[in-house]
Amino acid sequence: MALQWMILACVVAAEAAVAALLTVPAPRAVRAQIVGLTSLILQPFACVLPFAAFQLLDIYWKKEHRLMCTAEVCTAEERVRFEKSIFKAQRNVILCVSAFLLYWCIYRICKINKDIKSLEEVEKRIKEE
Repeated sequence: MALQWMILACVVAAEAAVAALLTVPAPRAVRAQIVGLTSLILQPFACVLPFAAFQLLDIYWKKEHRLMCTAEVCTAEERVRFEKSIFKAQRNVILCVSAFLLYWCIYRICKINKDIKSLEEVEKRIKEE
């Protein structure tokens, strides 16, 4: 199970790096190359979305079927283990949600850059006429 979360963490880190690379000011030619490459990567990168959704469902299922340790019958060790599992689940939810948000941000940034490029081409054609 830890391998799945490590893979998702690496994907989120890669998405964050790509998002940072897309938002860094760069000359037009370099930006066009970055946006083009990122647009090609976006489709295969979409496989992380169902994976993160499955992980969210897994967290929800485990939350619903977790043994509660709220009574005074629980030992201190059981209570610590219960709280630790809650914290891990919260961390993993943040990881899944950030995977969705970063993918959406990258998609929107690429789309906006492509729209700007097409509008510049339209403007250039209108000026030539």
